[in-house]
Amino acid sequence: MKRLFIILTLAITTLGWEACVPRYTLNGASIDYNVYKTISFGEFPIRAALVYPPLQTMFENRMTDMIAQQTRLRVIDSNNADLRMEGEITNYQLSPQAVGEDAYATQTRLTISVRVKYINNKNQSLSKDLSFSAYRDFSSSELLIDVQDELCNQICKDLSDLIFNATLGDW
Repeated sequence: MKRLFIILTLAITTLGWEACVPRYTLNGASIDYNVYKTISFGEFPIRAALVYPPLQTMFENRMTDMIAQQTRLRVIDSNNADLRMEGEITNYQLSPQAVGEDAYATQTRLTISVRVKYINNKNQSLSKDLSFSAYRDFSSSELLIDVQDELCNQICKDLSDLIFNATLGDW
């Protein structure tokens, strides 16, 4: 441990304080804050056959909050931001997963898919068009209306993590 401290101290003094501005953080972001200062979000309309109206707002708020909490990027309302994310919710689907003795489903899966267009206005070669899916299973003895909000919140968190890692985390 002491050896690691000495090596880090030498690296800091050798490279200077300017070189110690973190580019990679513990949250997984790999953002050069000297280049990227702003991000904007377009709407993510629901284009799925089955529609749960609160999902759009839930997803958009989750994405915006995550970026604000885990980066130093300033969220602005402009297409001219350094970075931009927009897209659509492409799937909201229920499917049976496990069948009981009576041939009825005992588990149901809620799957949500999104398409994200990540636009890097500083370096267009880093722009991406990606799709993501996440799901949660719940007991078929529960009514969807009773568990829907919680399931959607959990799935939106998973989707936000996936999107963050594939774009700002550059994984």
